Amino acid sequence: MKKTNVRWTVVTLIFFATTVNYIDRQVIGLLKPYIQDDLGWTEADYGYIVTAFQVAYGIGMLVCGRMLDRLGSKLGYSIAIIVWSLGAMLHAAVRSVTGFGAARAVLGLGEAGNFPAAVKVIAEWFPKRDRAYATGLFNSGTTIGAIIAPIIVTAITLEWGWRWAFIITGLLGFIWVVAWWLIYKSPEKNPKVNAAELAYIREQPENPESPENPVNPDNPDNPEYQESSVPWRELFRHRQTYAILFSRFVTDWVWWFFLFWTPDFLNKTHGVDLKATVLPLIIIYTMSSIGGIYGGHVSSQFIKMGRSIDFARKTTILLFALLVLPLNAVPYIHNIWIVVFIIGLATSTHQAWASNIFTIVSDVYPKQVVGSMTGISSVGGAVGGALASSFVGLILEWTGSYATIFMIASTMYILAWLILKTFVPIRQIEFLKSE
Repeated sequence: MKKTNVRWTVVTLIFFATTVNYIDRQVIGLLKPYIQDDLGWTEADYGYIVTAFQVAYGIGMLVCGRMLDRLGSKLGYSIAIIVWSLGAMLHAAVRSVTGFGAARAVLGLGEAGNFPAAVKVIAEWFPKRDRAYATGLFNSGTTIGAIIAPIIVTAITLEWGWRWAFIITGLLGFIWVVAWWLIYKSPEKNPKVNAAELAYIREQPENPESPENPVNPDNPDNPEYQESSVPWRELFRHRQTYAILFSRFVTDWVWWFFLFWTPDFLNKTHGVDLKATVLPLIIIYTMSSIGGIYGGHVSSQFIKMGRSIDFARKTTILLFALLVLPLNAVPYIHNIWIVVFIIGLATSTHQAWASNIFTIVSDVYPKQVVGSMTGISSVGGAVGGALASSFVGLILEWTGSYATIFMIASTMYILAWLILKTFVPIRQIEFLKSE
Protein backbone atom coordinates (compact mmCIF):
# COMPACT_ATOMS: atom_id res chain seq x y z
CA MET A 1 0.00 0.00 0.00
CA LYS A 2 1.29 3.42 -0.95
CA LYS A 3 1.02 5.80 1.97
CA THR A 4 0.56 9.53 1.47
CA ASN A 5 2.01 12.31 3.59
CA VAL A 6 -1.42 13.81 4.28
CA ARG A 7 -1.73 12.28 7.74
CA TRP A 8 1.55 13.83 8.82
CA THR A 9 0.48 17.19 7.40
CA VAL A 10 -2.57 16.92 9.67
CA VAL A 11 -0.33 16.15 12.65
CA THR A 12 1.79 19.18 11.79
CA LEU A 13 -1.26 21.44 11.73
CA ILE A 14 -2.53 20.33 15.13
CA PHE A 15 1.04 20.47 16.47
CA PHE A 16 1.14 24.18 15.58
CA ALA A 17 -2.31 24.76 17.05
CA THR A 18 -1.15 23.16 20.30
CA THR A 19 2.02 25.27 20.22
CA VAL A 20 -0.03 28.47 19.93
CA ASN A 21 -2.34 27.18 22.66
CA TYR A 22 0.55 26.92 25.10
CA ILE A 23 2.19 30.18 24.11
CA ASP A 24 -1.05 32.00 24.90
CA ARG A 25 -1.66 30.32 28.24
CA GLN A 26 1.93 30.68 29.47
CA VAL A 27 2.25 34.44 28.95
CA ILE A 28 0.70 35.32 32.32
CA GLY A 29 3.02 32.97 34.23
CA LEU A 30 6.08 34.54 32.63
CA LEU A 31 4.87 38.07 33.30
CA LYS A 32 3.58 37.45 36.84
CA PRO A 33 6.42 39.36 38.62
CA TYR A 34 6.03 42.34 36.25
CA ILE A 35 2.23 42.51 36.44
CA GLN A 36 2.28 41.83 40.19
CA ASP A 37 4.57 44.82 40.76
CA ASP A 38 2.61 47.00 38.35
CA LEU A 39 -0.90 46.18 39.60
CA GLY A 40 -0.21 45.13 43.20
CA TRP A 41 -1.49 41.53 43.10
CA THR A 42 -1.08 39.27 46.14
CA GLU A 43 -0.19 35.58 45.80
CA ALA A 44 -3.81 34.71 46.54
CA ASP A 45 -5.02 37.13 43.83
CA TYR A 46 -2.86 35.37 41.27
CA GLY A 47 -4.17 32.00 42.43
CA TYR A 48 -7.75 33.20 41.95
CA ILE A 49 -6.95 34.51 38.44
CA VAL A 50 -5.51 31.13 37.49
CA THR A 51 -8.58 29.47 39.05
CA ALA A 52 -10.84 31.55 36.77
CA PHE A 53 -9.01 30.08 33.79
CA GLN A 54 -9.37 26.55 35.13
CA VAL A 55 -13.08 26.84 35.91
CA ALA A 56 -13.80 28.23 32.44
CA TYR A 57 -11.55 25.54 30.94
CA GLY A 58 -13.62 22.85 32.64
CA ILE A 59 -16.89 24.37 31.45
CA GLY A 60 -15.42 24.72 27.98
CA MET A 61 -14.47 21.05 27.93
CA LEU A 62 -18.10 20.05 28.39
CA VAL A 63 -19.24 22.43 25.64
CA CYS A 64 -16.38 21.86 23.21
CA GLY A 65 -16.45 18.08 23.27
CA ARG A 66 -20.12 17.93 22.24
CA MET A 67 -19.66 20.83 19.80
CA LEU A 68 -16.85 18.98 18.03
CA ASP A 69 -18.82 15.77 17.78
CA ARG A 70 -21.75 17.66 16.24
CA LEU A 71 -19.99 20.25 14.04
CA GLY A 72 -16.96 18.19 13.07
CA SER A 73 -13.28 18.86 13.52
CA LYS A 74 -12.77 21.59 10.93
CA LEU A 75 -15.42 24.07 12.05
CA GLY A 76 -15.27 23.19 15.76
CA TYR A 77 -11.49 23.61 15.96
CA SER A 78 -11.71 26.99 14.22
CA ILE A 79 -14.33 28.33 16.62
CA ALA A 80 -12.27 27.27 19.64
CA ILE A 81 -9.10 28.99 18.42
CA ILE A 82 -10.88 32.22 17.50
CA VAL A 83 -12.40 32.42 20.99
CA TRP A 84 -9.14 31.78 22.82
CA SER A 85 -7.19 34.21 20.62
CA LEU A 86 -9.68 36.97 21.44
CA GLY A 87 -9.35 36.07 25.14
CA ALA A 88 -5.56 36.26 24.94
CA MET A 89 -5.66 39.73 23.44
CA LEU A 90 -8.25 40.90 25.98
CA HIS A 91 -5.60 40.71 28.74
CA ALA A 92 -3.99 43.84 27.32
CA ALA A 93 -7.15 45.89 27.93
CA VAL A 94 -7.74 45.15 31.64
CA ARG A 95 -6.11 46.27 34.89
CA SER A 96 -8.03 44.80 37.83
CA VAL A 97 -7.92 41.30 39.30
CA THR A 98 -11.53 40.89 38.20
CA GLY A 99 -10.68 42.01 34.67
CA PHE A 100 -7.82 39.55 34.41
CA GLY A 101 -10.06 36.82 35.77
CA ALA A 102 -12.61 37.58 33.03
CA ALA A 103 -9.92 37.57 30.32
CA ARG A 104 -8.55 34.27 31.64
CA ALA A 105 -12.08 32.84 31.57
CA VAL A 106 -12.53 33.68 27.88
CA LEU A 107 -9.09 32.21 27.16
CA GLY A 108 -9.99 29.06 29.08
CA LEU A 109 -13.32 28.59 27.29
CA GLY A 110 -11.60 28.65 23.91
CA GLU A 111 -8.47 26.71 24.83
CA ALA A 112 -10.64 23.88 26.14
CA GLY A 113 -11.36 22.95 22.52
CA ASN A 114 -7.79 22.20 21.52
CA PHE A 115 -7.24 18.74 22.95
CA PRO A 116 -10.70 17.27 22.27
CA ALA A 117 -10.35 18.50 18.67
CA ALA A 118 -6.79 17.23 18.29
CA VAL A 119 -7.56 13.79 19.75
CA LYS A 120 -10.65 13.54 17.55
CA VAL A 121 -8.61 14.38 14.44
CA ILE A 122 -6.02 11.75 15.36
CA ALA A 123 -8.76 9.13 15.85
CA GLU A 124 -10.16 10.01 12.41
CA TRP A 125 -6.81 9.91 10.61
CA PHE A 126 -4.81 7.12 12.33
CA PRO A 127 -5.35 3.43 13.13
CA LYS A 128 -5.03 2.46 16.79
CA ARG A 129 -1.50 1.13 16.46
CA ASP A 130 -0.23 4.56 15.34
CA ARG A 131 -2.30 6.84 17.57
CA ALA A 132 -0.02 7.00 20.64
CA TYR A 133 2.94 8.06 18.50
CA ALA A 134 0.90 10.63 16.54
CA THR A 135 -0.58 11.93 19.80
CA GLY A 136 2.90 12.29 21.27
CA LEU A 137 3.98 14.29 18.22
CA PHE A 138 1.13 16.80 18.32
CA ASN A 139 1.23 16.96 22.13
CA SER A 140 4.89 17.98 21.94
CA GLY A 141 3.50 21.30 20.74
CA THR A 142 2.67 22.02 24.37
CA THR A 143 6.31 22.01 25.25
CA ILE A 144 7.48 23.73 22.09
CA GLY A 145 5.01 26.48 22.92
CA ALA A 146 6.37 26.59 26.45
CA ILE A 147 9.92 26.84 25.06
CA ILE A 148 9.11 29.56 22.52
CA ALA A 149 6.98 31.62 24.89
CA PRO A 150 9.82 32.81 27.20
CA ILE A 151 11.85 33.92 24.19
CA ILE A 152 9.17 35.93 22.40
CA VAL A 153 7.43 37.20 25.54
CA THR A 154 10.72 38.44 26.99
CA ALA A 155 11.67 40.18 23.74
CA ILE A 156 8.26 41.83 23.32
CA THR A 157 8.00 42.88 26.98
CA LEU A 158 11.45 44.43 27.14
CA GLU A 159 10.86 46.29 23.87
CA TRP A 160 7.22 47.42 24.11
CA GLY A 161 5.86 46.40 27.54
CA TRP A 162 3.88 43.48 28.90
CA ARG A 163 0.54 44.44 27.33
CA TRP A 164 1.93 44.01 23.82
CA ALA A 165 3.05 40.49 24.73
CA PHE A 166 -0.62 39.51 25.08
CA ILE A 167 -1.65 41.27 21.85
CA ILE A 168 1.04 39.83 19.57
CA THR A 169 0.82 36.26 20.87
CA GLY A 170 -2.97 36.43 20.60
CA LEU A 171 -2.71 37.19 16.87
CA LEU A 172 -1.00 33.85 16.18
CA GLY A 173 -4.26 31.92 16.51
CA PHE A 174 -5.94 33.87 13.72
CA ILE A 175 -3.04 33.05 11.38
CA TRP A 176 -3.49 29.35 12.18
CA VAL A 177 -7.23 29.42 11.43
CA VAL A 178 -6.54 30.73 7.93
CA ALA A 179 -4.04 27.90 7.28
CA TRP A 180 -6.46 25.30 8.72
CA TRP A 181 -9.27 26.33 6.35
CA LEU A 182 -6.96 26.39 3.34
CA ILE A 183 -5.35 23.00 3.98
CA TYR A 184 -7.55 20.68 6.05
CA LYS A 185 -10.04 18.15 4.63
CA SER A 186 -11.37 15.00 6.29
CA PRO A 187 -9.95 11.65 5.06
CA GLU A 188 -13.10 10.83 3.05
CA LYS A 189 -13.10 14.22 1.31
CA ASN A 190 -9.36 14.59 0.76
CA PRO A 191 -8.42 13.88 -2.89
CA LYS A 192 -4.89 12.86 -1.85
CA VAL A 193 -6.20 9.91 0.18
CA ASN A 194 -6.77 6.84 -1.99
CA ALA A 195 -8.79 3.74 -1.15
CA ALA A 196 -5.78 1.84 0.17
CA GLU A 197 -4.78 4.69 2.47
CA LEU A 198 -8.34 5.03 3.73
CA ALA A 199 -8.45 1.28 4.41
CA TYR A 200 -5.21 1.60 6.39
CA ILE A 201 -6.62 4.48 8.45
CA ARG A 202 -9.79 2.49 9.20
CA GLU A 203 -7.80 -0.72 9.86
CA GLN A 204 -9.78 -2.48 7.14
CA PRO A 205 -8.69 -4.86 4.36
CA GLU A 206 -7.39 -3.06 1.29
CA ASN A 207 -10.62 -3.66 -0.66
CA PRO A 208 -12.82 -1.14 1.11
CA GLU A 209 -15.67 -1.51 -1.41
CA SER A 210 -16.24 -5.23 -0.84
CA PRO A 211 -19.55 -6.34 0.73
CA GLU A 212 -17.62 -7.82 3.66
CA ASN A 213 -15.99 -4.47 4.36
CA PRO A 214 -18.51 -1.57 4.40
CA VAL A 215 -17.28 1.97 4.90
CA ASN A 216 -16.80 2.72 8.59
CA PRO A 217 -19.59 5.11 9.67
CA ASP A 218 -17.78 6.47 12.73
CA ASN A 219 -16.70 9.79 11.29
CA PRO A 220 -18.56 13.12 11.31
CA ASP A 221 -18.62 13.40 7.52
CA ASN A 222 -20.59 10.19 6.98
CA PRO A 223 -24.38 10.69 6.77
CA GLU A 224 -24.95 7.81 9.20
CA TYR A 225 -22.76 9.45 11.84
CA GLN A 226 -25.52 11.35 13.66
CA GLU A 227 -27.60 8.19 13.86
CA SER A 228 -24.80 6.42 15.70
CA SER A 229 -24.15 9.19 18.23
CA VAL A 230 -24.05 8.19 21.89
CA PRO A 231 -25.74 10.22 24.67
CA TRP A 232 -23.54 11.34 27.54
CA ARG A 233 -25.57 9.31 30.03
CA GLU A 234 -24.28 6.18 28.30
CA LEU A 235 -20.69 7.23 28.98
CA PHE A 236 -21.40 7.54 32.70
CA ARG A 237 -22.70 3.99 32.90
CA HIS A 238 -19.14 2.72 32.61
CA ARG A 239 -16.54 2.77 35.38
CA GLN A 240 -13.81 3.61 32.85
CA THR A 241 -15.32 7.09 32.48
CA TYR A 242 -15.05 7.83 36.20
CA ALA A 243 -11.56 6.35 36.50
CA ILE A 244 -10.13 8.32 33.58
CA LEU A 245 -11.81 11.49 34.82
CA PHE A 246 -10.41 11.03 38.34
CA SER A 247 -6.92 10.20 37.07
CA ARG A 248 -6.94 13.51 35.21
CA PHE A 249 -8.19 15.23 38.40
CA VAL A 250 -5.13 14.16 40.40
CA THR A 251 -2.47 14.81 37.74
CA ASP A 252 -3.40 17.69 35.43
CA TRP A 253 -2.98 20.31 38.13
CA VAL A 254 0.70 19.37 38.44
CA TRP A 255 1.31 20.46 34.85
CA TRP A 256 -0.60 23.68 35.41
CA PHE A 257 1.55 24.30 38.47
CA PHE A 258 4.73 23.92 36.40
CA LEU A 259 3.34 26.18 33.71
CA PHE A 260 2.05 29.02 35.89
CA TRP A 261 4.45 28.95 38.85
CA THR A 262 7.87 27.73 37.64
CA PRO A 263 9.08 31.22 36.58
CA ASP A 264 7.93 32.60 39.95
CA PHE A 265 9.57 29.71 41.84
CA LEU A 266 12.90 30.29 40.09
CA ASN A 267 12.63 34.03 40.69
CA LYS A 268 11.82 33.79 44.40
CA THR A 269 14.08 30.88 45.40
CA HIS A 270 17.04 31.32 43.04
CA GLY A 271 16.89 35.02 42.13
CA VAL A 272 16.30 34.40 38.42
CA ASP A 273 14.81 37.42 36.58
CA LEU A 274 12.81 37.42 33.33
CA LYS A 275 15.88 37.43 31.05
CA ALA A 276 17.71 34.76 33.04
CA THR A 277 14.58 32.57 33.18
CA VAL A 278 14.70 31.90 29.45
CA LEU A 279 17.47 29.25 29.47
CA PRO A 280 16.16 27.23 32.46
CA LEU A 281 12.66 27.20 30.96
CA ILE A 282 13.99 26.15 27.56
CA ILE A 283 15.79 23.21 29.22
CA ILE A 284 12.73 22.22 31.27
CA TYR A 285 10.31 22.27 28.36
CA THR A 286 12.75 20.70 25.89
CA MET A 287 12.93 17.76 28.28
CA SER A 288 9.16 17.64 28.50
CA SER A 289 8.86 17.62 24.71
CA ILE A 290 11.15 14.61 24.53
CA GLY A 291 9.02 12.88 27.15
CA GLY A 292 5.85 13.52 25.17
CA ILE A 293 7.21 11.95 22.00
CA TYR A 294 9.05 9.13 23.75
CA GLY A 295 6.06 8.27 25.94
CA GLY A 296 4.00 7.49 22.86
CA HIS A 297 6.93 5.68 21.27
CA VAL A 298 7.49 3.40 24.28
CA SER A 299 3.83 2.42 24.30
CA SER A 300 3.87 1.69 20.57
CA GLN A 301 7.04 -0.38 20.91
CA PHE A 302 5.42 -2.60 23.53
CA ILE A 303 2.58 -3.26 21.08
CA LYS A 304 5.02 -4.06 18.28
CA MET A 305 6.70 -6.56 20.63
CA GLY A 306 3.40 -8.41 20.84
CA ARG A 307 2.15 -7.09 24.17
CA SER A 308 -1.47 -6.10 24.62
CA ILE A 309 -2.61 -2.49 24.37
CA ASP A 310 -3.61 -2.71 28.04
CA PHE A 311 -0.11 -3.78 29.06
CA ALA A 312 1.57 -1.22 26.80
CA ARG A 313 -0.34 1.82 28.03
CA LYS A 314 -0.30 0.97 31.74
CA THR A 315 3.34 -0.17 31.89
CA THR A 316 4.48 2.98 30.11
CA ILE A 317 2.52 5.13 32.57
CA LEU A 318 4.07 3.30 35.55
CA LEU A 319 7.63 3.62 34.24
CA PHE A 320 7.29 7.36 33.80
CA ALA A 321 5.39 7.85 37.07
CA LEU A 322 8.43 6.59 38.96
CA LEU A 323 10.56 9.34 37.41
CA VAL A 324 8.54 12.13 39.03
CA LEU A 325 9.23 11.03 42.62
CA PRO A 326 12.48 13.08 42.96
CA LEU A 327 10.35 16.24 42.65
CA ASN A 328 9.87 16.07 46.43
CA ALA A 329 13.50 17.13 46.94
CA VAL A 330 13.40 20.28 44.76
CA PRO A 331 12.73 22.88 47.53
CA TYR A 332 15.79 21.67 49.46
CA ILE A 333 18.29 21.80 46.57
CA HIS A 334 20.33 24.99 46.14
CA ASN A 335 21.96 24.21 42.79
CA ILE A 336 19.65 25.71 40.19
CA TRP A 337 20.70 23.33 37.40
CA ILE A 338 19.90 20.25 39.46
CA VAL A 339 16.53 21.83 40.23
CA VAL A 340 15.99 22.52 36.53
CA PHE A 341 16.85 18.91 35.65
CA ILE A 342 14.44 17.43 38.21
CA ILE A 343 11.60 19.74 37.20
CA GLY A 344 12.36 18.95 33.55
CA LEU A 345 12.19 15.24 34.33
CA ALA A 346 8.81 15.75 36.01
CA THR A 347 7.41 17.77 33.09
CA SER A 348 8.71 15.06 30.75
CA THR A 349 6.82 12.51 32.82
CA HIS A 350 3.61 14.49 32.53
CA GLN A 351 3.86 14.71 28.76
CA ALA A 352 4.53 10.97 28.48
CA TRP A 353 1.49 10.42 30.71
CA ALA A 354 -0.63 12.78 28.57
CA SER A 355 0.32 11.02 25.32
CA ASN A 356 -0.92 7.74 26.76
CA ILE A 357 -4.04 8.95 28.59
CA PHE A 358 -5.30 10.73 25.44
CA THR A 359 -4.68 7.54 23.50
CA ILE A 360 -6.44 5.41 26.13
CA VAL A 361 -9.59 7.45 25.46
CA SER A 362 -9.50 6.50 21.79
CA ASP A 363 -8.65 2.89 22.74
CA VAL A 364 -11.64 2.53 25.05
CA TYR A 365 -14.31 4.65 23.31
CA PRO A 366 -15.59 4.56 19.71
CA LYS A 367 -14.67 7.44 17.42
CA GLN A 368 -18.04 9.16 17.51
CA VAL A 369 -17.66 9.92 21.24
CA VAL A 370 -13.89 10.51 21.44
CA GLY A 371 -14.38 14.29 21.39
CA SER A 372 -17.05 14.17 24.09
CA MET A 373 -15.10 11.75 26.29
CA THR A 374 -11.89 13.74 25.97
CA GLY A 375 -13.85 16.81 27.01
CA ILE A 376 -15.49 15.05 29.96
CA SER A 377 -12.21 13.59 31.20
CA SER A 378 -10.57 16.98 30.84
CA VAL A 379 -13.20 18.43 33.15
CA GLY A 380 -11.64 16.31 35.88
CA GLY A 381 -8.27 17.88 35.10
CA ALA A 382 -9.75 21.37 34.99
CA VAL A 383 -11.55 20.96 38.32
CA GLY A 384 -8.38 19.62 39.91
CA GLY A 385 -6.45 22.52 38.39
CA ALA A 386 -8.96 25.09 39.61
CA LEU A 387 -8.90 23.80 43.18
CA ALA A 388 -5.12 23.42 43.15
CA SER A 389 -4.54 26.94 41.78
CA SER A 390 -6.35 28.53 44.70
CA PHE A 391 -4.68 26.05 47.06
CA VAL A 392 -1.20 26.86 45.74
CA GLY A 393 -1.84 30.61 46.00
CA LEU A 394 -3.10 30.32 49.57
CA ILE A 395 -0.26 28.00 50.67
CA LEU A 396 2.30 30.45 49.30
CA GLU A 397 0.46 33.34 50.96
CA TRP A 398 0.44 31.55 54.33
CA THR A 399 3.83 29.81 54.37
CA GLY A 400 5.99 31.48 51.73
CA SER A 401 7.29 28.00 50.86
CA TYR A 402 6.86 25.62 47.92
CA ALA A 403 7.82 22.50 49.95
CA THR A 404 4.29 21.19 50.60
CA ILE A 405 3.27 21.70 46.99
CA PHE A 406 6.23 19.77 45.57
CA MET A 407 5.72 16.96 48.08
CA ILE A 408 2.10 16.41 47.00
CA ALA A 409 2.88 16.77 43.30
CA SER A 410 5.57 14.07 43.42
CA THR A 411 3.07 11.29 44.29
CA MET A 412 0.19 12.05 41.94
CA TYR A 413 1.25 9.96 38.95
CA ILE A 414 1.66 6.79 40.99
CA LEU A 415 -1.86 7.37 42.33
CA ALA A 416 -3.17 7.86 38.77
CA TRP A 417 -1.52 4.62 37.63
CA LEU A 418 -3.17 2.71 40.48
CA ILE A 419 -6.57 4.09 39.46
CA LEU A 420 -6.11 3.09 35.82
CA LYS A 421 -4.64 -0.30 36.71
CA THR A 422 -7.60 -1.13 38.95
CA PHE A 423 -10.57 0.31 37.08
CA VAL A 424 -9.78 0.64 33.36
CA PRO A 425 -9.50 -2.51 31.24
CA ILE A 426 -8.24 -1.13 27.94
CA ARG A 427 -10.59 -2.57 25.36
CA GLN A 428 -13.23 -0.75 23.38
CA ILE A 429 -16.65 -0.32 24.95
CA GLU A 430 -19.57 -1.30 22.74
CA PHE A 431 -22.45 1.18 22.79
CA LEU A 432 -25.93 0.62 21.43
CA LYS A 433 -26.63 3.09 18.64
CA SER A 434 -29.33 5.62 19.48
CA GLU A 435 -32.37 5.60 17.23
